[in-house]
Amino acid sequence: MKFPLLLVTVCLPQLVLAATPQRGPDPVEQARESAPQTPPETNQIISDSQFEEALPPIDAELSQPLDPIDDIDALPPEQQAEAPVQTPPALVTTAPDPALTQPLPPLATFDVEPPQAIAEEKATPAPAVRYTLAVEGMDAVGLEDRFRALSALEDGDGEGANGAVIAARAREDEALALRILRSEGYYDAVVTSLVEPVQGQPGRATATISASPGQRYALGSIAIEGPDTVPPGMPREILALKTGDPIVAAAIEGAEAGISLQLPQRGYPFVEVGARDIVLDDADHTGDYTLPVDPGPRSSFGGYSTTGTLAFDAEHVGMLSRFERGELYDNRKVDDLREAMVATGLFDSVAIEPQRTGEIAPDGTEYVNLLVTQNAGPARRLAATAGYSTGQGFRIDGSWTHKNLFPPEGALIVTGVAGTQEQGLTGTFRRSNAGRRDRTVLLSLAANRQDYDAYEALTAGINGRISLDSTPIWQKRWTWAYGFEALATRETTDYDPALGERARQNFFIAGVNGQLGFDSSDSLLDPTEGFRALARLSPEISQSEGANNQYARGLIEGSAYHPVGDSLVIAGRLRFGSIIGAPRDSIAPSRRLYAGGGGSVRGFGYQQLGPRVIEPNPDFDPTDPEEEDPATITRPIGGRSLFEGAIEARYRFGNFGIVPFVDVGQAYESSTPSFSDLRFGAGIGGRYYTNFGPLRFDVATPIGRREGESLIAVYISIGQAF
Repeated sequence: MKFPLLLVTVCLPQLVLAATPQRGPDPVEQARESAPQTPPETNQIISDSQFEEALPPIDAELSQPLDPIDDIDALPPEQQAEAPVQTPPALVTTAPDPALTQPLPPLATFDVEPPQAIAEEKATPAPAVRYTLAVEGMDAVGLEDRFRALSALEDGDGEGANGAVIAARAREDEALALRILRSEGYYDAVVTSLVEPVQGQPGRATATISASPGQRYALGSIAIEGPDTVPPGMPREILALKTGDPIVAAAIEGAEAGISLQLPQRGYPFVEVGARDIVLDDADHTGDYTLPVDPGPRSSFGGYSTTGTLAFDAEHVGMLSRFERGELYDNRKVDDLREAMVATGLFDSVAIEPQRTGEIAPDGTEYVNLLVTQNAGPARRLAATAGYSTGQGFRIDGSWTHKNLFPPEGALIVTGVAGTQEQGLTGTFRRSNAGRRDRTVLLSLAANRQDYDAYEALTAGINGRISLDSTPIWQKRWTWAYGFEALATRETTDYDPALGERARQNFFIAGVNGQLGFDSSDSLLDPTEGFRALARLSPEISQSEGANNQYARGLIEGSAYHPVGDSLVIAGRLRFGSIIGAPRDSIAPSRRLYAGGGGSVRGFGYQQLGPRVIEPNPDFDPTDPEEEDPATITRPIGGRSLFEGAIEARYRFGNFGIVPFVDVGQAYESSTPSFSDLRFGAGIGGRYYTNFGPLRFDVATPIGRREGESLIAVYISIGQAF
């Protein structure tokens, strides 16, 4: 049941009840304390017992528990009427609004376009605030340029959406200026920022960064703490800091990095550099510097172990290294070993980590084991190159390689040539790092067909070579190679009037060869300075139609590169060749010397320079009244000596380049060049520089062009001409 609130009011004479406030002094108590005190027996109005007797009795039903609300409905109707239920006003309900019971309309029917007035108001952005940046105090210490390069205000190009944006940039620049000053040793620096409007120019403001650098701090005492090295004091010697130097953060960090870099190069691979401590003294503006350094044990090279997906075993890893067991540890040689492994082309990644062994060497150092983690990559590779030149036409070279078919580093390479004037197939076995680092062993079987103006040839042969060659990673100063060659070839020779065509002759040739090279240039594919020299000698025995001939083929060439400024390189080349020991006609046409072409004298076709012979033109038809071909042609037949020269001006701008050039050369019937009848070609080339070398496009024309010679010659390939 619910009952109405019962209010009981008791009125007593001279009795006053007052409420007490929650905060502040009680006024009643104050009044009581301030009233004069009289004995209670003389001022008592009514006693407590009399007060209790005066209270009316309380109905006993008021102390009974209420009936549950759920029992109301169980009462008879006449009792429910006698016990009305009081409902709080908040719970009183009325009839629902009919609009609330209606389904919502589809979203597509809503008009999402704002009223025109609102749209125009939103479409008009608030005008931006233009500002000017002023920097004070930074230029005096030479730091203004550095500050402006990093400044948020400078980066804002003098415009901000509003004043709050400009003020935020100014606070950011204030902190930036303070960091820069302290990084240069100005630890007492004070920096403030101020953004204020320009009087009389609405929408314009001035942002000022003011710096007071104060006096610069310098290094005081410098101390290295920790175990000493052998020889003593090595960390302090490496640390390139001196008392009196300004405390510049970059210089200190660089000096500390030098310890971490150089100690591993001097026998301490486990060095640990602790956190520096600089105690500043604002009295004399100095800082005492202390650096803890634990060099770890002095170490020497021990053995190898390898893990991961292996391309070869630890023994081959040791063969690639340039150090011996017991040699003082040098981190540069470890890096060299890692690069040598990467250069094999067999890995996706390689990591080498020194490990302590606790084993002491005779010299007192501790042996270090090198843990090599290999991640072998794909062993198979497809590659292709393409080019074009006048005289050789189009040519595509493709290859399939299994780089590790015969571990370690034994590769099988199948190469094919498809061109307008040459086709061929070659199978090669190559052993890289064979028995020693950088030594390569090659064995090849080849068959090809060549169809040039000078000769046609069908050739099959075998050759082998052992060499020390340069690579894009290691361009060696000295290189060498030696090997052998044996081949059988059927080639066209002189014109036979009885046959009405050139005769064909079989040659069986065997020989050995050797070469020595020197290279001081700075790049294999795009040299800009230095020079190169190469000498090659090939003694051969040739058997044809029962006749044996012995001769030697020799070649000497050199090139030089001189930079003129940052964008221009002057390059020059000379080449001399000679065949001694046999007459020209006894030598197979494919073994003679020719000039002309993209790698020889540009402006002329491939093998077009040198001695020539007049022959009937096989394409001439005397019965055709409209025949345009001449009755005879001149055909190159090669010679026994050669001279070539070239000069280029290689101008580069960005990834592109222009190369004007002049070439000169000629081949001669004698075994030594006579330097007569030299032919010149001139032209211009374009270069596009990629990360693997320049793409070359050369156009040249012969100077003093003769009948039958092309007006222009075009050459496209990878790499510079020389």
